[in-house]
Amino acid sequence: MEYADIRQACEILGIKEKASLKEIKQRYRKLVRQHHPDRNASVDSEQIRFINAAYAVLEKYCSEYTFSFSKDEFFAQNPEARLREQFAYDPVWGGAQPSEDD
Repeated sequence: MEYADIRQACEILGIKEKASLKEIKQRYRKLVRQHHPDRNASVDSEQIRFINAAYAVLEKYCSEYTFSFSKDEFFAQNPEARLREQFAYDPVWGGAQPSEDD
């Protein structure tokens, strides 16, 4: 698999540079409903092959993707959590250190 394959698959499915697996599946299902020859006889039957192939490329890429569970990656994906971590106990922002009972 080449990066160009992934970019082409994203273009076919209309996926932006960042997308969750849920968003990829939703987009794929929507396109299949629109372009499946059993549902719409007027569509190009070749288009469903492109959609299926594009989804197969992204599914393979996502299934082999190495997820990072590091704190830095968590904060990159959840900026609100990073802000809470950074400012929650800052007295300037009204935070207090948690007591040992908490």
